[in-house]
Amino acid sequence: MARVQRLLEELSNAYAPTGFEAPVREIFRREIVPLAHSVETDGLGSVVARQSQLDGVPKIMLAGHMDEVGLMVKYITLDGYVKFQTLGGWLDQSLINQRWVIATKNGHVHGLTGIKTPHVIPADARGKIFKREEMFIDVGATDKEDAEQRLGIQPGDPIAPDSKFQVLNDSPLYLGKAWDDRIGVAAMIEIFRSLKETTLRNALYGVATVQEEVGLRGAQTSSTLVSPDIGINLESGVAADYPGITQDEAQEKLGDGPGIFLHDASMLPNLKLRDFIVEVAKEESIPVQYEILSGYGEDGAQMQRSRSGIPAINISVPTRYLHSHNGVIHRSDFDNAIALVVAVIKRLDQSEVDRISKFD
Repeated sequence: MARVQRLLEELSNAYAPTGFEAPVREIFRREIVPLAHSVETDGLGSVVARQSQLDGVPKIMLAGHMDEVGLMVKYITLDGYVKFQTLGGWLDQSLINQRWVIATKNGHVHGLTGIKTPHVIPADARGKIFKREEMFIDVGATDKEDAEQRLGIQPGDPIAPDSKFQVLNDSPLYLGKAWDDRIGVAAMIEIFRSLKETTLRNALYGVATVQEEVGLRGAQTSSTLVSPDIGINLESGVAADYPGITQDEAQEKLGDGPGIFLHDASMLPNLKLRDFIVEVAKEESIPVQYEILSGYGEDGAQMQRSRSGIPAINISVPTRYLHSHNGVIHRSDFDNAIALVVAVIKRLDQSEVDRISKFD
């Protein structure tokens, strides 16, 4: 298996819900340390890598978050079933009858959100959406004591979707969980790898952030640490190329190139930075597409608010079926996102950053 595909598989398969990012932090540090001049961790757990040793040059901050949507053990019933708290934005219908992994003091415990058989549900209730408050995870315990003592489950334990990476039927499509935002973490690593032997005219920072799914928290603390001049967030975009979703809701398509966010609920991009990136894409013959969303929130918003306000933008890899057990990406979109950001970083010297940052 090729190195990049192997990295994407490892990152996708890692269990790391919001607030419990250690497994992905370990992978990121392993990959980024040989590519960076310095690596440190902020007080919330985000990893900050710097590639350039130059001082007095503009700081370019890349961000991608390590966490994924997941659950947390709330309590165990007397019969040994696990009740849970959601971490991040889930639809109730995507939670039911799914496999999960609970990270306990004794190791990983597998479980299932059970569902009644239709044989016992009245006909007029079969179309009902089960509410998360009604759900539980069956871990095969005989009672509460068995779940606590034998399996080691306790309140506060993280719970992650149990889904595995695979290439989708020999196509360029990759099926896996947590592309939001392991795809951004992987892109950051490959951008650093591409620029390792390049003499940059800026100081490049790559930040793998924590707790994005519950309020962009890691991007806030790491932006304070880095104090960037330009912020580029690497994220999963909302693909709208399958039945049941409309172009009014989202505009990205798999295989049409990385997305440039023009609007989401958390930020509007800097217009000069937007135009600069579009021009670079044209010069490099890299296809791009645009995304305008009414919802969504991403780490670029926190970078944008750092210092007294800096130019920031969100560049995405289109992804189907976000915030569920399985998502789908196109390998060419990932590769083109890397090529675009690498080309942009090479051009961001002091004069260009000054031009982008000024409001004439």
